Amino acid sequence: MSLRLLLLLNFALAAYLTGLIWTVQVVHYPGFALVGKAEFPRYHAAHTERMSYVVLAPMVLELALAVWLAWAGRGALPHGAGWWSLGLVVFVWASTFFVSVPFHNRLEANGYDYITIDGLVRTNWLRTLAWSARLALLGWLLK
Repeated sequence: MSLRLLLLLNFALAAYLTGLIWTVQVVHYPGFALVGKAEFPRYHAAHTERMSYVVLAPMVLELALAVWLAWAGRGALPHGAGWWSLGLVVFVWASTFFVSVPFHNRLEANGYDYITIDGLVRTNWLRTLAWSARLALLGWLLK
């Protein structure tokens, strides 16, 4: 596969996931606070299950393509850009599993809790900005 096609595939996945995370950041997570306490457990469970359908496979594919890009572009991409791109993906994964998932686990275990929802919204900026930075980096590489 050509480096250009590999860059395009990385960019396409980054664009999809960046759009998704901005929707989650601006619409979904703040909306958690608007769901009634009685309905919240069912709503959160449905959100979590359905979100996994649209995010899990693309994230795994993104990780694989980011590793490939870092390796294939190691001598061709400027300033170690492939490795920076991979680093942002690894950061997103770490933020997901060490920050966001624990917040979701608390919401699942305890139900509606405004402090936990607020923490989820605030810390999700880590992933939102990392994916946005990756998209910008890949766009710059495609220029």
